[in-house]
Amino acid sequence: MKKAVKLAIIIPCYNEEEVLPSSIKKLSKLYADLQKQDIITANSEIVFINDGSKDKTWQIIENAHKKASYIKGICLSRNFGHQEALLAGLYNTDAEIYITIDADLQDDINAVKPMIKKYHEGCEIVYGVRNKRDTDSIFKRSSAVLFYKLMKLLGVELVANHADFRLLSRRAVEAMSSFKEKNLFLRAIVPLVGFKSDCVYYERQKREAGCTKYPLRKMILFALRGISSFSAMPLHLITLSGAVISTLSFLLMIWTVYGYCTGSTIIGWASLMSAITFFSGITILFMGIIGEYVASIFVEVKNRPTYIIEKKLD
Repeated sequence: MKKAVKLAIIIPCYNEEEVLPSSIKKLSKLYADLQKQDIITANSEIVFINDGSKDKTWQIIENAHKKASYIKGICLSRNFGHQEALLAGLYNTDAEIYITIDADLQDDINAVKPMIKKYHEGCEIVYGVRNKRDTDSIFKRSSAVLFYKLMKLLGVELVANHADFRLLSRRAVEAMSSFKEKNLFLRAIVPLVGFKSDCVYYERQKREAGCTKYPLRKMILFALRGISSFSAMPLHLITLSGAVISTLSFLLMIWTVYGYCTGSTIIGWASLMSAITFFSGITILFMGIIGEYVASIFVEVKNRPTYIIEKKLD
């Protein structure tokens, strides 16, 4: 029989009043089952992080805390973001192991027990990985595949079909705290920790209530953050593309001079405008990519706090 461990389940919340009562009920049942089986200790916690919600999310957390002391709450002073809320929970909770999961519980909580089993087998990081994406739309499924392939091509180490459902040991969390960047992309930071890891596969559920807090716009911005934070490959590609385009431009110049000397030039507005618009478009695109990296540097050098805690329910 393995020794019971102190577990902290970290749940970031942003405007989740519709689904939160159901999620609290399910997590409380999981907590009771794990404690009954002597898998977790009696002082384990379920910690909800209110990420500046505008609805009744914090009131629901406060009421749940009054009814059950093992339910804790951290209220951030404003909306800092999903990744920042996760860190607020991880860095302000004392436990032997941590499991992070989204408030909608689309990630299967039945995978928690196999995760803890992997921990007892020596794994300090256990990734929750979806075994299929049937519940996603065709667009979301194909864009996810493209994203993971692109990140791999750019040299960023990611676990495919893994979001932020994972187990971390205390040692892994302490090691992760040494990463000081403000442009957070935990899916790439966690693999950099490097401790022994494994995966637990599960089937993602449909959302019971409310709507997703990651629409297309946020997903695109999140992907851009991941790329600009962990890969310099786009900058190298710009340099390579610049060299190729410069070579082609030089050859075009030689061809133009030759045509002028032989008297075979044809003055054409269409060809001139095509060349101008093409190279202008390439220039603006490259400036935009460089701008993303400059913006990342701009955020990092400010060294502003990742999050600010307004209230805490102990």
